[in-house]
Amino acid sequence: MGRTERILVADDDAAVRALLRTLLVRAGYDVVETASGDAALAVVTSRRAVDLLLLDVRMPGHDGIAVTRRVRANPATALLPIILVTGLGALEDKIAGLDAGATDFLTKPFEAPELLARIRAALRTKAAIDRLESAQGVLVALANAVEAKDPTTEHHCDRVARLAVGLARSVGLDAEAIEAVGYGAALHDIGKIGISEAILRKPGPLTDLEWSAMRGHPATGARIVAPLRLGAFVGPIVRAHHERWDGAGYPDGLRGEAIPTGARIVSIVDAFDAMTHVRPYRAGLPLEQALDEIRREAGRQFDPGLSEIFLAQHATLAAAAGEVTAASFTGGLYAPPGVN
Repeated sequence: MGRTERILVADDDAAVRALLRTLLVRAGYDVVETASGDAALAVVTSRRAVDLLLLDVRMPGHDGIAVTRRVRANPATALLPIILVTGLGALEDKIAGLDAGATDFLTKPFEAPELLARIRAALRTKAAIDRLESAQGVLVALANAVEAKDPTTEHHCDRVARLAVGLARSVGLDAEAIEAVGYGAALHDIGKIGISEAILRKPGPLTDLEWSAMRGHPATGARIVAPLRLGAFVGPIVRAHHERWDGAGYPDGLRGEAIPTGARIVSIVDAFDAMTHVRPYRAGLPLEQALDEIRREAGRQFDPGLSEIFLAQHATLAAAAGEVTAASFTGGLYAPPGVN
């Protein structure tokens, strides 16, 4: 039997809280009560997990709309369902609530069946999202398994993800795009799961058949990540991370800005990390030599503008990359530090 879903009720009217508690407990929910928005925020940010917030709009201190905005700004709670309770005809509250990110609204006075139906609908949506987040965690574990097939690439995806997130921040991408870049970088080589270790670890040149197998991994990876919550954004990054600015890449021969921005970011940091670490077919290059190679290939293999930013900010990006650890990619939503 699953865990009883916990609902946080925040209302400064004790009688309303008592009514809501009675209705919700009878419906089988666990209930946490607070009399203010500040207390509600304290519960949400504590280790006591809640599954849904039922917030009165008009409360002293942080009102329901302010609480909604704060909850949405925190990557750890950004997907929590939030139902705001408003007065009849309070259109301005509903507009402000929508802007803040409310999931749904309930108008006072409300009927118990409507309240419970709205709660069930919000919790069903949350359960579906949770299942997708769990799938993302499984795929990240799978990506780590791919790395384990070749000891020389251990932690490669983690390093690429850290640098990619830093570069994505530097170019001003929004929070959702940065999240997609983080996942795309962490999962960019997941399509290699079906490639034999003999090919991955081969110290010499690949045969045409082996090279064909290797070139298939971006498309395979894109198919694997397609079911993710961010699959529509992550898939193109995974598929296009071996495309080239001059159109000579694979699998689709995309050119210039036709290549997704996230893929262009991953392409640079993936190549940089590969150059600066040992591979079966060669030793790692010194840092300055690798940076020179990025500089030479700007406008041919790599996006020239992104290359310029990477080269100018490499030391800063490398230092900031330490903020993002492998643990950031386990247990669900990837939440880059500092993205609010």
